[in-house]
Amino acid sequence: MTVLIDQPAWPAHGMLWSHLVSDSSLAELHAFAAANAIPRRGFDLDHYDVPAARYDDLVAAGALPVGNRELVTRLHASGLRVSGRDRAAKKARQKRADE
Repeated sequence: MTVLIDQPAWPAHGMLWSHLVSDSSLAELHAFAAANAIPRRGFDLDHYDVPAARYDDLVAAGALPVGNRELVTRLHASGLRVSGRDRAAKKARQKRADE
C-alpha cells in the first residue's frame, strides 16, 4: 500500500499542482490526506489535487514521488482509476452526497 505523488506540473488557478493517489484504496488516500491537512475539496474522484507548495511536505510525510506515467499506470492497476466517461456521472453522485 502506497500513496504516490507526481511532480507539480499541472497549471490551474495561477499555480502548479500535483496529483496524490493510492495504489490500493481510497480509504488509505483519504487517511493520508486528512493526516496531512489536505482539504476534502481537493479530492477529484480518484485523486487529490495538491499545490506545488505542499509537494516536499507530502514526500517527507511518506508519499512516494513518481513520474506522471507511473502514477497513472499504478492507479489503473489498482482499479481505482475513474475513466473520463464515468467522471461526469460520479461527480454528479458525489455532489448529491455532499449536499
